[in-house]
Amino acid sequence: MPSHIRRIVSLFYLVGLFDLWAGIRTIFISSAGAYAIARYVDGPFMPWIGFVFLMGHMSINHVYRQFANAPDKVDITGAQMVLVMKLTGFCWNVYDGRLKYEDLADFQKVRALPQLPSLLDFAGYVLFFPSLFAGPSFDYVDYHRWIETTMFEIPPGTDPKNVPRTRKQRKIPRSGTPATIKAIIGLVWIFLFLKFSAWYNTAFVLGDSYMQYGLLRRIWILEMLGFSTRMKYYGVWYLTEGACILSGLGYRGIDPKSGSVQWNRLENVNPWGIETAQNSRAYLENWNKNTNNWLRNYMYLRVTPRGKKPGFRASLATFITSAFWHGFYPGYYLSFVLAAFLQTVAKNFRRHVRPFFLTPDGQRPTQYKIYYDILSYFLTQAAFCFTTAPFVLLTLPSSLLVWSRVYFFAVLGTAASMAFFASPAKPWLTRQLNTRNNRKLQQQQSPPNGSKIEHPLMGLPSDPGQELDEAVREIKIEVEARRKRGSSVNMPTGQATKAAIEDKSIK
Repeated sequence: MPSHIRRIVSLFYLVGLFDLWAGIRTIFISSAGAYAIARYVDGPFMPWIGFVFLMGHMSINHVYRQFANAPDKVDITGAQMVLVMKLTGFCWNVYDGRLKYEDLADFQKVRALPQLPSLLDFAGYVLFFPSLFAGPSFDYVDYHRWIETTMFEIPPGTDPKNVPRTRKQRKIPRSGTPATIKAIIGLVWIFLFLKFSAWYNTAFVLGDSYMQYGLLRRIWILEMLGFSTRMKYYGVWYLTEGACILSGLGYRGIDPKSGSVQWNRLENVNPWGIETAQNSRAYLENWNKNTNNWLRNYMYLRVTPRGKKPGFRASLATFITSAFWHGFYPGYYLSFVLAAFLQTVAKNFRRHVRPFFLTPDGQRPTQYKIYYDILSYFLTQAAFCFTTAPFVLLTLPSSLLVWSRVYFFAVLGTAASMAFFASPAKPWLTRQLNTRNNRKLQQQQSPPNGSKIEHPLMGLPSDPGQELDEAVREIKIEVEARRKRGSSVNMPTGQATKAAIEDKSIK
């Protein structure tokens, strides 16, 4: 489909179907502003200026939507959230194109834009219809390679029998079958959402009838509320991914092992991975994958000085970005904070308890491993149905009411687990593990510092306690560096801080 036709289709849906005249204005302001910043602003602050402009513009609309409180109306904030990911990435890609190629990391090299695209190509990228309203997000270089059809070039040496079939003179492989499969699965998810949401909804868990059930049944209903909500996203994301596959943009190449064509370039969610997750990381890494990629590539790795390992500043910046990107409902922040501590608990159990259910070399499960897997599955799913409830309920009173109706079980469990691993029990487990495995497995479970970087998923720090320790270390290093430069920096003592606060309060 020609690019001008795609833009007309996008405008038809924005105006003709949804009557979003204000939405056109919003998209124009964000797009024109980002393009102008990328074109006319030079220097290392260009992508940050673009980031602040785009996030600020979206925040205004988030606040407006929150105060308007009209969930029955279609608004533009969903499309703007996708647009922010695309345009902030675009600014960074343009900036990378102005740097020396040898100074770029591998992920920057494949996305850098040495030349600013024309306005026509940029408009096609912004208004690419299959992903306009709900994603998936992708970088401009993918769109450009798709337009130029270089995405579909067959690598030299490919077995002729593995070359994907095309229709007549088209370079895009036939994608009707995988696109149809995605569409059918997406429609099934939407149908299930319509059925389940009639049974499990926010009105039910906030109503008096909810309290007629026992605790376990209330937790189950909370799980089904989360599941029915996820069905909506599963359905929409499968449909949009199917549309991208049909256009050819979902093409990933040929699997070197099986020789089959891969169409998962823009895969955004893995429902099976989420619904069968046995730990928090597996749960989060299968959800909203493209947002995870955006946060990693354009925030977490960008605030880290070149040659250094990401630390507290990178995690804090990523967490704040993810929170503001979602909006300002209190429920979002309740979920984010609790999920961060859940990750810490899950990591401690995986590091200090799970090895007891493996053979001493850590390669094979023992006969009791199945019990650990079953228990960790139920605990993970129960913890996340509690944690994500405020994401559905949105407001603070509703979130706290529902949490109280299940006795804050995930909050208490998380607090008890963190207290347990902060007690002498943690070194005792370590000693027992060392004795059992002759230290071999412990060495495998604890790789050297710097051997692996775990980026935050959905902006959540993987270990808040470790991040705070990292913050203290960074402050001490900064203070020491200033002292060496001759600057006078004194860290106040606890008594001095208390005296200063009391003196200020008296005045």
